Amino acid sequence: MKKLVVFMAAIILLAGCTAKQESGTGKPVVMTTIGQIADAVSVIAGDHVEVKALMGPGVDPHLYKATQGDLSKLESADVIFYSGLHLEGKMLDVFEKMKESGKSVAAISESIDESKLLGNEMDANLFDPHVWFDVNIWKTAVHQITETLSGEYPENKEEFKKNEASYFKELDELSAYAQQRIEEIPASGRVLVTAHDAFNYFGRSLNIEVRGLQGLSTESEYGLKDVQEVVDFLVGNNIKAVFIESSVSDKAMKAVIDGAKEKDQNVNIGGELFSDAMGKEGTEQGTYIGMYKHNVDTIVNALK
Repeated sequence: MKKLVVFMAAIILLAGCTAKQESGTGKPVVMTTIGQIADAVSVIAGDHVEVKALMGPGVDPHLYKATQGDLSKLESADVIFYSGLHLEGKMLDVFEKMKESGKSVAAISESIDESKLLGNEMDANLFDPHVWFDVNIWKTAVHQITETLSGEYPENKEEFKKNEASYFKELDELSAYAQQRIEEIPASGRVLVTAHDAFNYFGRSLNIEVRGLQGLSTESEYGLKDVQEVVDFLVGNNIKAVFIESSVSDKAMKAVIDGAKEKDQNVNIGGELFSDAMGKEGTEQGTYIGMYKHNVDTIVNALK
């Protein structure tokens, strides 16, 4: 980390050109970490900025480490948005250094009232960072994007506010759609079992019981005891499907399925869900709304 900080300091001192020059578009450059944030910035800012995300499809933000190329991109950006709440745990020092250099840096999830956040069983001082799975509190994080952009580019403030209002209407419709579809699952079958605990906000907002093999961060290791506990839960509750995640290896869930089979319980993979990363750019699942709908539809179709 010491070498990383030294390198970053060198970039800050030597950077001689602005992000607008490097973008080639004449527009301010906004860098984000995860795709969910990049998508929201694109919606709010429209054509006024160029949006770039460090972490693409299939990338796990819990484990992500900034490369020298990433540091250059962040330094040349006009504005940086990251989630916070220790989602990008290995990059916190980088963001702090960027702030100290005078860069506009915002951790959007940390604008959410703590009373609405879920705890972290591994550390009482931390919160569950997967807030985008509760549409209503995610709106608070998106509003922080609007506020930050409005402060940086006040000439476009009214357009940002208009875009936010339109987007929030779409998010309200998404929430209603999810509630309606989840009701198709019998109450006794509303159990979501996944590789790690990314879906607790989803479960709380839609009244679904959620079980994850790993903890809130994929940095946490799982062992035979963890696998056996999930197997016992599946068998004891006659659960027929579990779900894999696009940004997490399916090795763990395959071990669970094999363990259940040894106990004469046939468990299938109900489908692949997007958790910490979205789908490929240019696809429906490459947007927040499309990703969320995909997850809802996949879960309902497997469990109803």
